[in-house]
Amino acid sequence: MQVRSDVRLAELTTLAVGGPAERLIEVETADELVAAVRDADEAGRPLLLIGGGSNLIAPDEGWPGDVVAVRSRGIVRSGDRLTVQAGEDWDALVAFTVEDRLAGMEALSGIPGSTGATPVQNVGAYGQEVAQTITAVRVLDRHEKVERTLTPAECGFGYRDSRLKREPGRFVVLEVEFALDPGELSRPVGYAELARTLGVEVGERAPLTAVREAVLGLRRGKGMVWDPADPDSRSAGSFFTNPIVPAERAVEGCPSWPAGDGLVKLSAAWLVQHAGFGRGTRDGRVGTSSRHSLALTTSDGATAAELLAFADRIIATAQEKFGVTLEREPTAVRP
Repeated sequence: MQVRSDVRLAELTTLAVGGPAERLIEVETADELVAAVRDADEAGRPLLLIGGGSNLIAPDEGWPGDVVAVRSRGIVRSGDRLTVQAGEDWDALVAFTVEDRLAGMEALSGIPGSTGATPVQNVGAYGQEVAQTITAVRVLDRHEKVERTLTPAECGFGYRDSRLKREPGRFVVLEVEFALDPGELSRPVGYAELARTLGVEVGERAPLTAVREAVLGLRRGKGMVWDPADPDSRSAGSFFTNPIVPAERAVEGCPSWPAGDGLVKLSAAWLVQHAGFGRGTRDGRVGTSSRHSLALTTSDGATAAELLAFADRIIATAQEKFGVTLEREPTAVRP
């Protein structure tokens, strides 16, 4: 383990906000991760875990304790199953599955961050989500002080949600096990925009490599593939989740999709844009991406306070105009 005291949280997050870390500990194995967490807990030091930093709004005042950067690596294949260390880069894992002819993750190409973070948020895009492939999540349970393996049912997956997210700070993801489909073709394409790009119908399959390339192209076009040279990618991806409301509360003109049990899912991007915060809306050093109204971006010197204040304005305006509450997707942490 490496311990440093000269790092700002802004250097560890894609939104590039956040003050100094009192102690940054970089761990390279699951055993080192467990040891670092237990050391902080036993000493009573505040603990913040960071993977890729792509879903985190770090505090301007910094972190008065241990920041553990998860850098564990490793992918083990056994038949159609993969066991992946928490620190493994997510997009690198997706690329591996496509190259190894394993279907189930291809539509999740280009999402920044680490594998260990994906079950927490139940990451999803273009008609796929990780809950469709996860078979087990090995964690350190900080409450019980034991390592344990959670089944998908115990993870309590929901739309961009899980038990791991609902019980913040309790579970530290050590590794994730996935079950995929061997073959050259993707799982059925479940997103209309992606299907059009591929030239197939929704529900049809396409070559894995074609799906990955199409998704990467769509994401790049929206500034949602991390690139230090692209200011539009200085974001946390989609900043708000698509709200799910009773069908009778659907907003006229807003794209929507059935969500079961009389509910519909509304387009958060449409709501943001029609609340008056279209692409390229700026407020000082923060604003919406010039290519996608759902991504909030920062420029040099921006603070978490500025970003959250701008997000709160969007939430309040959307609530006033449409009676719908937008919820932030990235996590804003406090010391």
